[in-house]
Amino acid sequence: MSTHPDPRSFDRAYASSAPVASETCDQTSSETLPDAQRHDGWTPARQAAFLRELAATHNVSAAARAVGMGRQSAYKLRMRLQGTPFDKAWQAAFVTRFDALAEAALDRALHGVEVPHYYNGELVGTSRRYDERLTLALLSAGTLAQHQAPDDFDPASAFESDDLAGLIERVANGPEQWRESPEQELDARYGVADDADGGGASSGDNHSPEGNDSNDKTEG
Repeated sequence: MSTHPDPRSFDRAYASSAPVASETCDQTSSETLPDAQRHDGWTPARQAAFLRELAATHNVSAAARAVGMGRQSAYKLRMRLQGTPFDKAWQAAFVTRFDALAEAALDRALHGVEVPHYYNGELVGTSRRYDERLTLALLSAGTLAQHQAPDDFDPASAFESDDLAGLIERVANGPEQWRESPEQELDARYGVADDADGGGASSGDNHSPEGNDSNDKTEG
């Protein structure tokens, strides 16, 4: 059972971070703040909390209610953010449930379902019933999955479909849309750009063989 966040905390955080209204900042705020923050209350922090609740409950209504929002509002948000990190995180929240359903369906397809047989109110035997439609559906789903090769140029490919924690962090940190390439997503996730800006290893930290030779000659 998940510990529900206080929905009011998201409103307070939004209010404290909202820009002060003025003639000079109206245009700037409308350009820099996503619509989800400006109008419908779905701040990045609230989206992330909703996704955690969704993964814990697998119930859209309960997850939305836990963050002070409504079910319809959550579905409208997903519709508006189709193909974004939020959309992929929503799918990832249900991956574990779908995996469990797939395993149960596969077990029934392979081993059938035991059916009891009664005569005059007494159990006289059992038999196994197999659902051919279920078997064909599973075979079709497996074939389709094999032919869906990942797109290496899709920025969403930087995250595995079941990387819920990583996707929630991506939603919380923004931006709302994917970056231009998987490389940019990975660089931002693991702080490669920050390391480069920080200077990384200095030129004096030369670990090449040539650098060692020069040091040896100097000491000699």
